[in-house]
Amino acid sequence: MAKYIFKPTDIKEMKDSYDLVIIGSGGTGMVAALQAKELGLSPVILEKMDKMGGNTNRASSGMNAAETDFQLQHHIVDSFEDFYQETLTGGGGLNNKEMLNYFTSHGALAVDWLADRGIELNDITITGGMKIKRTHRPASKAAIGGYLVTELLKQVEKEEIPLFAKVKVDKLIADGDKVTGLDVQLPNDETKEISAKAVILATGGFGANKELLKKYRPDLDGYDTTNQAGATGDGIKLATEIGAGLVDMDQVQVHPTVQQDTGHAYLIGEATRGEGAILVNAKGERFVNELDTRKNVTNAINELPEKSAYLIYDSGIRENVPAIDFYDHIGLVEHGDSLADLAANIDVDPETLQATVASWNEVVTSGQDSVFGRDSGMDRTIDHGGYEAIHIAPAVHYTMGGLKIDAKTHVLTESGQPIAGLFAGGEVAGGLHGNNRIGGNSIAETVVFGRQTGQQAYKYLANLK
Repeated sequence: MAKYIFKPTDIKEMKDSYDLVIIGSGGTGMVAALQAKELGLSPVILEKMDKMGGNTNRASSGMNAAETDFQLQHHIVDSFEDFYQETLTGGGGLNNKEMLNYFTSHGALAVDWLADRGIELNDITITGGMKIKRTHRPASKAAIGGYLVTELLKQVEKEEIPLFAKVKVDKLIADGDKVTGLDVQLPNDETKEISAKAVILATGGFGANKELLKKYRPDLDGYDTTNQAGATGDGIKLATEIGAGLVDMDQVQVHPTVQQDTGHAYLIGEATRGEGAILVNAKGERFVNELDTRKNVTNAINELPEKSAYLIYDSGIRENVPAIDFYDHIGLVEHGDSLADLAANIDVDPETLQATVASWNEVVTSGQDSVFGRDSGMDRTIDHGGYEAIHIAPAVHYTMGGLKIDAKTHVLTESGQPIAGLFAGGEVAGGLHGNNRIGGNSIAETVVFGRQTGQQAYKYLANLK
């Protein structure tokens, strides 16, 4: 099958005025545009990069949702309340509870909304910080990000929604406390003013902005990042210039399992651990509950003398994580016909690694991890041959802080007043995740709050008439 190639709209077709402008072509932006179009609006998407999809392209695990039909088909009885409580606990209790309530109670609807458009997530796994399988992903078990971006782009093309690439928004224009337009820089470096009745910010976080990271988290200066180059916090700058407030800017998530030995940072998704992989230190010993929250696993790795670790798994686990094929293709995977061979290749003591894996297999068989308390992702023993390891260390991954919004995605001032006509969703907005984001919640956020921004922009514009 030929690879799908999306062609952005010719810049010559750009108009001087739109009812709704969406800034950013990641999951949030495209979902917002599709929802708005279905409600009768004529949205346009502006993307500053030459590649569509933003950080959504790099998402790997899946999309969390509770009380879905797919869960019940697999005899998984979940609840909104459990999803809420586990996310609240994972976020240190600092989550915006109004946003969290909306988020956890609308995930199943979002999964159905995608399925109604042919974007089916009909496999399920588990991520760190969750106690039940609620991370929905494609049947192929492929990384969700690339799949979702491709399928959303097909929908954008089908619905004839204009999407302009290499267009950078320099400024939002406001009349008092009301957004009226924006200034943009075109691919030929010319500038243009666009009139807009409403604007949705879907610009992502600031994980690739070293200056902002150093300002709010100087302790992370020098860390590598899993973010694509465009994740520089543009929406934060645009909105604060017209009075928007910020929340939780010092809450930056460091992902524990990132391969960084090649000069590039490659996120090794939580699905690897969710399907049964373990982490070992330089001695070949386990040292943490591998599916604890990202914050706790990161802290455990950073406490090791080498500040890095190895993911250990076998062919049985690899079969359930197709993303490993890509990791292997680009040279990130170490191999061994036996555990002793693998130990020699990663320079750990063979007897220690063999003993660690044997102990782990007993844990899986008994269902009791008395040492580290792991109670999920224990469906498979590591004894099927084809032993492999990936060297990992923590890297900046996600910025939980951002623009101050409410559950209806209105962008708010510091004092909590809405800026009329301005909406935001996804990583550009702060508050939902508290001090730690659970794996699988970012894709869920893009769809749940992408839909919400489109719906609320529609309501706002309908009231203007």
